[in-house]
Amino acid sequence: MLVNYLIVLGTFIIMEGITWCTHKYVMHGFLWILHRDHHHKDHDHPLERNDAFFLIFGVPGFLLCLLGAQAGLDQPYLWIGIGITLYGIAYLMVHDIFIHQRLKIFRNSNNVYFKALRRAHKMHHKHLRKEEGECFGMLWVPIKYFKAARKTVA
Repeated sequence: MLVNYLIVLGTFIIMEGITWCTHKYVMHGFLWILHRDHHHKDHDHPLERNDAFFLIFGVPGFLLCLLGAQAGLDQPYLWIGIGITLYGIAYLMVHDIFIHQRLKIFRNSNNVYFKALRRAHKMHHKHLRKEEGECFGMLWVPIKYFKAARKTVA
């Protein structure tokens, strides 16, 4: 059973690298047409084309959970699917709710990590063209943002 938990944890960690690569090379690449409105906010409705990525990235986790439930608990599919799904939940909580405030909760935080995370994401969004950019991950924050955030925490 410990192996299964390690598979979930390892998958969750690996998902940060997959997210970084997908964000930089797919979302800021050939699928910029879906991601562009997330940077430009040139719409007046709560949904964005960018929200299609929720489905695009949710399908593999769902399919792996389904396959794993059928294959048995001794197979890694379910545990990989759970890791992907947990990362998706973290992404929803951190990116959509905490950073972009799509639900008006978790508005104020004096935590160094959360301040650094918000600042790194803000720096990502200051670039409006697909060719420019920085901070493509979600949970990993470059050290320079921690240093800046540490100065602002009382």
